[in-house]
Amino acid sequence: MITYNYINVIKDDFKLILTLDRPEKRNAFTPTMVNEIQDAFNEANMDEEVKLVIIKANGPIFCAGMDLKTFENPALDNFNAAIIPQDISLGEVFDKLHKPSIALVEGNVIAGGFMILLGCTYVFCKPEIQFRLPELALGIFPFQVMASLLKVMPEKKVLQLCLETEYFDAVKAKKLGIVDGYLHEERIDVLINSFKDVKTETLQAGIKTLRSLQHIPTQQRFSYLKSILDNL
Repeated sequence: MITYNYINVIKDDFKLILTLDRPEKRNAFTPTMVNEIQDAFNEANMDEEVKLVIIKANGPIFCAGMDLKTFENPALDNFNAAIIPQDISLGEVFDKLHKPSIALVEGNVIAGGFMILLGCTYVFCKPEIQFRLPELALGIFPFQVMASLLKVMPEKKVLQLCLETEYFDAVKAKKLGIVDGYLHEERIDVLINSFKDVKTETLQAGIKTLRSLQHIPTQQRFSYLKSILDNL
């Protein structure tokens, strides 16, 4: 595994643990950081021993979203020569991960940081953390976050959340489906360990198939799924 500039990645038994590691910039992501996450996910996808990806963050802020300055001026980014850069969004990167994922959130989540949570299979956070989509107050709109929000809530709720720029708490985040539970819950360890003996091929096939269903007409889905089962 290569050395990354903005993330730390370790393999622990059946788990790949990815930690956002840019605390001095509130873990705001740059183009290089997005590409590093994609590279780590590619490794997870290819490694038969990895059954689960766990995402954490160093520092008091889980993620403050996009580092706009580096996207506007790539010279400010810390380029990683070991990775061929791609112009890809963080949402697309998570869509290409074909292993279950759990976000363990200990700090506030702001703006584009929502895409990390919304890209994960499960999200557990500290009860006291706060969430905010401030873009509209800055004269922009959270377009990419909006697309990710549609995965977990109705269109009306998505629009309301994008229009309301104040912080909201973990209780509301859980009610909206952004968060699945809190970090003190005993079931987290049970959930993590439940993947240990699951067949990797089965996990990947299920996730890939679920992602592909949106492109299959409703009346063709059962025949499509049958063809997948026949080829497993």
